[in-house]
Amino acid sequence: MTADKDGSPAPQRRKATFWQVVRSVLAGALGVQKSQRQEEDFASHSPLPFIVGGIIFTALFVAGLILIVSLVVP
Repeated sequence: MTADKDGSPAPQRRKATFWQVVRSVLAGALGVQKSQRQEEDFASHSPLPFIVGGIIFTALFVAGLILIVSLVVP
């Protein structure tokens, strides 16, 4: 366990569940996530799953747009 600058123990980061990450990434992408929920996510969880989730969401979103455009435009 690590300590903060004032000597108090730092809160342990717990792993975010798959559905917590999905919910947060989708809410963040749509711009409807409450700031309190965002602060809770990044205060209690590692940011890595959220970053990876955001990259995957962005790649799927862009691929979906490319697919739609290629189907519509001959």
